[in-house]
Amino acid sequence: MAGRKTRKSAKVSDKAYLAELSRLQIELVKLQEWVKASGHKVAIIFEGRDAAGKGGTIKRITEALNPRVCRVIALPAPTEREKKQWYFQRYAEHLPTAGEIVIFDRSWYNRAGVERVMGFCTDDEYREFMRSCPEFERMLVRSGLQLIKYWFSVSDEEQERRFQRRLKDPTKQWKLSPMDLESRKRWVDYSMAKDEMFAHTDIKQAPWYVVDSDVKKHARLNCISHLLSLIPYEEVPVEPVVLEERPPQPDYIRPPMEEQEFVPQVHRNLL
Repeated sequence: MAGRKTRKSAKVSDKAYLAELSRLQIELVKLQEWVKASGHKVAIIFEGRDAAGKGGTIKRITEALNPRVCRVIALPAPTEREKKQWYFQRYAEHLPTAGEIVIFDRSWYNRAGVERVMGFCTDDEYREFMRSCPEFERMLVRSGLQLIKYWFSVSDEEQERRFQRRLKDPTKQWKLSPMDLESRKRWVDYSMAKDEMFAHTDIKQAPWYVVDSDVKKHARLNCISHLLSLIPYEEVPVEPVVLEERPPQPDYIRPPMEEQEFVPQVHRNLL
């Protein structure tokens, strides 16, 4: 299988990883509050090869955030109606408004990747995408939206190891979609498509940032740290939350617990 060799590096310890992740997630909460208060608009694109670790990084970014402020968009294959729309239309309707962060777990770049490699678009549609995408993104930036684009880069050897682990794990086999299995056969085709995509769309107003993701924990910490560095957030003063004493409660006799249907405690004896 053609491709670069797996990149070797000392792995961060679990203890150090969790400590740093916790610190970064606190900063992400500060970022969220600043975005909400300032009316900033942020769209973050996550692209990369299958099994490159995009989903795990997105999960670590969002798990401490308010889903009303930070939304994740992972669109399915377009419907017949959507196929007849302006190509960017179904993505544009999910763009953030003031005070929002939107994360695209794959994006309009499907056309430059899977659609190009798998033949799901015509040559004319592909060429038009390459012409119009940079202008579309410049227009978004001019409108006041901050567009951040990440490409998760994984070696072919590491991708294969992750595919094999998914194959053996019943909780992860669903991740091996037909497109994933096909991409496994077309490493060079996807490499060529990615290189061509970068040549056209790595623009000054919205550059691509490459995340080395052979070590997932490193990729998560590096990506989150970099994301925080790109947005000029400040800590927003908030009123301290005070839990007051509960007022006296009126006398109330509740219905007998025996009248309620409880979930069986089948795991009680495992503790």
